[in-house]
Amino acid sequence: MLKVASSAPQTTRLGGSPTETTSMFGPLTDLIGTWVGNKGWNLVAVPNQRGGFILLVQPYTETLTVTPLSTPTPNRGTHIVQQVPTLLYQLTIHSNTDGSLLHAENGTWLLLQDCPDEFSIARQASVPHGDSLLALGGSSVTGGAPVFPEISTLPITGPGSKPLGYTDPYLTPMPGFNKVNPNATLHDAIAGQTITSATTISVSTANKGGITNIPFIVQNANTTSFEATYWIETVQNPNTGGSFLQLQYSQNSIIEFIPQFHDPSKLIQWPHVNINTLVKQ
Repeated sequence: MLKVASSAPQTTRLGGSPTETTSMFGPLTDLIGTWVGNKGWNLVAVPNQRGGFILLVQPYTETLTVTPLSTPTPNRGTHIVQQVPTLLYQLTIHSNTDGSLLHAENGTWLLLQDCPDEFSIARQASVPHGDSLLALGGSSVTGGAPVFPEISTLPITGPGSKPLGYTDPYLTPMPGFNKVNPNATLHDAIAGQTITSATTISVSTANKGGITNIPFIVQNANTTSFEATYWIETVQNPNTGGSFLQLQYSQNSIIEFIPQFHDPSKLIQWPHVNINTLVKQ
């Protein structure tokens, strides 16, 4: 039976003094704990059951709990046993408008030691829509605030094709949220903060991962890819002189429905984007 620890297990740092320790979870260590954030935004286009679509843009509050397993998970290979430090997570998302439940999810973060390729981190997730995913990637640490790349939420209708007004709902301004480039909203959320360092964790199903969906999803609004970037930030507290941990993320799933008008054998790709800024409790 897997054992759940209440805090991050420590191991002696190789080459260090007897009192020098480091978490076996490496760059995932600071994820451990409970995070809460009410600056989330969900943007997703969904079929309207009449051959068109509805664009949903919803502000939300999220609670994320990440718990470590006390021992690594063993993968027994032909010549070695791969030891995989494992974090369990669960999250819930509620609407800031009426408090209703918008999303629930559980999964794992894995630190892939003795990895046969360049991907050292994996995220596994399962949601009650009937989707499960495996996304792999890596991490880096930088000084100062992170630099957020621009992303686009606009439907991908194919090369040289006209969007036929599909972009109109995206281009209507909304107070507090950039519907075309949500990462600009992440940048606004840290305006005025002093961030001394940031750990960046990026994962994608394109990195030897994938998504599995139930038949209804496949036939109606198939989710085909997923990518996400997380920034764990150390922020100076101007009131106490200390610091606190802040988590920002931007994730994008591609959903395919409605045939492309220039090529009915292909479907339009609709980005489903979530962003949020959370603070460790």
